[in-house]
Amino acid sequence: MMGLIRTIRTLAWVALIAAVYQELKKPPAERTWHGKVGGLIPYDFRIPTVERVRSAYWDPTSNTVFTDRVVGVGWAVNIPALIRKLNEASRQYADVTTSMRERIGQRTMQASGHRPGDGQANGGGAGRA
Repeated sequence: MMGLIRTIRTLAWVALIAAVYQELKKPPAERTWHGKVGGLIPYDFRIPTVERVRSAYWDPTSNTVFTDRVVGVGWAVNIPALIRKLNEASRQYADVTTSMRERIGQRTMQASGHRPGDGQANGGGAGRA
């Protein structure tokens, strides 16, 4: 686990250095101090504004979970979009597990030869859902 953390930390430093290098190799008049390293990893070294912070971390109208970070290198998390995605995933999980429990219960009853409501007990209530 420590090896993974160390690798992620190293990659973050490499991305930071690459972003600064990318800006410094431009002529001073063309330096924007924001963009993407390698066309993939966003960076932004400008002074943050309230609007940029809000759009990165709290944009309920967007379905994008990972947005460009406001300051530094990497991505920000749009909290309302993340909450929606987690709620959707938990609903899907609940639906699937309910469906699977019903199928397992039906198979158990079929394997024991009993049908629901036939009045035969199976070991003190076993087979109930």
